[in-house]
Amino acid sequence: MHLEQISSPEQLKKVSAEELPQLAEEIRQFLLESLSVTGGHLGSNLGVVELTLALHYLFDSPKDKLLWDVGHQAYVHKILTGRQDDFPTLRKYKGLCGFPKRNESEHDCWETGHSSTSLSGAMGMAAARDIKGEKFRVIPIIGDGALTGGMALEALNHIGNEQADMMVILNDNEMSISPNVGALHNYLGKLRTNRSYHKIKDEVEALLKKIPSVGGTFAHVAERIKDSLKYLIVSGVLFEHLGFTYLGPVNGHNLNGLMESLKQADRTPGPVLVHVITEKGKGYLPAETKEDKLHSVTKGYKLEESKLAETKSEKKAGTEPPKYTKVFGDTLIRIAKEDPRLAAITPAMLGGSGMNEFANQFPDRCFDVGIAEQHATTFAAGLATQGMKPVLAIYSTFLQRAYDQLIHDVARQNLDVLIAVDRAGFVGADGETHQGVYDIAFMRCIPNMVIMMPKDENEFQQMIYTGHQYEGPIAVRFPRGNGIGVEMDKDLKELPIGKGEVLREGRDVALFAFGTMVPAAVEAAEQLAREGIQARVINARFAKPLDTELLDQLIADRMPMVTIEEGSAMGGIGSATLEYVSSQDAQLEVKVLGIPDYYVEHGSPEEQKKEVGLTAENIAVAARGLTPRRRQRA
Repeated sequence: MHLEQISSPEQLKKVSAEELPQLAEEIRQFLLESLSVTGGHLGSNLGVVELTLALHYLFDSPKDKLLWDVGHQAYVHKILTGRQDDFPTLRKYKGLCGFPKRNESEHDCWETGHSSTSLSGAMGMAAARDIKGEKFRVIPIIGDGALTGGMALEALNHIGNEQADMMVILNDNEMSISPNVGALHNYLGKLRTNRSYHKIKDEVEALLKKIPSVGGTFAHVAERIKDSLKYLIVSGVLFEHLGFTYLGPVNGHNLNGLMESLKQADRTPGPVLVHVITEKGKGYLPAETKEDKLHSVTKGYKLEESKLAETKSEKKAGTEPPKYTKVFGDTLIRIAKEDPRLAAITPAMLGGSGMNEFANQFPDRCFDVGIAEQHATTFAAGLATQGMKPVLAIYSTFLQRAYDQLIHDVARQNLDVLIAVDRAGFVGADGETHQGVYDIAFMRCIPNMVIMMPKDENEFQQMIYTGHQYEGPIAVRFPRGNGIGVEMDKDLKELPIGKGEVLREGRDVALFAFGTMVPAAVEAAEQLAREGIQARVINARFAKPLDTELLDQLIADRMPMVTIEEGSAMGGIGSATLEYVSSQDAQLEVKVLGIPDYYVEHGSPEEQKKEVGLTAENIAVAARGLTPRRRQRA
């Protein structure tokens, strides 16, 4: 039976075990060809082909619950559960989601896009099963990188304490997006690589089985000797101490051995951890040898050349505007050369945040703490108490995970921490789990916080410098992708806190735009000017504090205004403006344009902005509705 004939786990079970290796190769070829057209997470899915086959071959989804941590490695799972024909729409607008999606398939029992959540979700499912007296397996699949997250360790502690009947699959490929760091990673490395450790493991276990079970005082002593010998030499001591039965390490690409281990785990009561060793990018040499294992590829990936094709134009290298992350990394280096107090921190996004070169030049002042956003934030606070000027580089979607630390440890103590909020706004194909659209609202209510966002890459470098000079907690948001192509100032200068700028004068209506929405506001003003409507365009720069002098002038002029932000309309800069107008008992019409109260799914950023009305055309429509000239014509 070939891959195109399999549209469900039931059909997979009709395949003989001898045919599974050939099916694995067909899946890899399908992934390579399909993702070369659509883009997507390549390396992680190539690494779990055999593991996914084994799980669906032996167990009974959707009755049995398979929870994919992070979820970016669930493509093979989607292929085997009837979604193979949908792959041409992967990560496209209204198409197949790049992560597990509950309303997409009954086989997706857990939605996730962030790491380290599967074990807690699995514990909830297992507890509900036991309360209701039901019978099904709960099998979370978590990577070694995700296992370093604090939430995963909390869940391991709870599962072991409750002795929940559950099979945890530790998919150990030695890395997440960036190479893993930390003591737990090093511990797993020793389990993987110590040959003598594994050579005598079976002999010791066989010896332990020969120790008879006897009663009386000697029984207690014998059991202590037995445990001591076991913990001295047998793998997985950490997990055994947490209450798990540890099996492994197992070769995750040897289907026979893998399935035998899974069967053994299934026969073992209580919590079992199966340590599976896989290779990210397995079966495709460019992925196996590339530093990031081709974690993700973009549309137009050339299979044989292992490089990205030009799909939109024939631009030569170096002619595009710089990426915001490049501007961020370069500016940090400039400041760090002059100020030894600057230290940079990232929770496992060193390359993603543009900090590789900073790490090379300042290794003692660059800290990758692993997938540990809460720790990263409080660690930054600790640095600040000792006179350092830490910069925490963190994606907007991941800053959500450190909210208590932001309030309790950074802002409450009014510490000098610059938070570089990467991927702010729409993120495109990664979709709703990664949209950076909530940080304005959740930071704006925190005392002592300052929030700013640049209109372009030049203003961005000035904001980084401003944030470094500022005393207290301050956040600079910046979007994914490239700048808009403006000339970069040679000198860094400090911007006045809480002051916007008027980019275009006008008497009829004000367009109060924040960050990425400034260019659209300018374009809308040009459209309105052709109709005889003069719009004043304001680059807000700061969501907190607001430029109240500018707002007071608008109130005095009785000029209606439109606020525009690529963030949640609830609690954002528009809400802040309305709050200020209300506090002044002023009569001013304000139209708020932002992201509505629902999760915006995957697609291109342009499609996402169009869906929620954040385009120049929509801004112009909103402005027309507020102008006196428009009312007179009506």
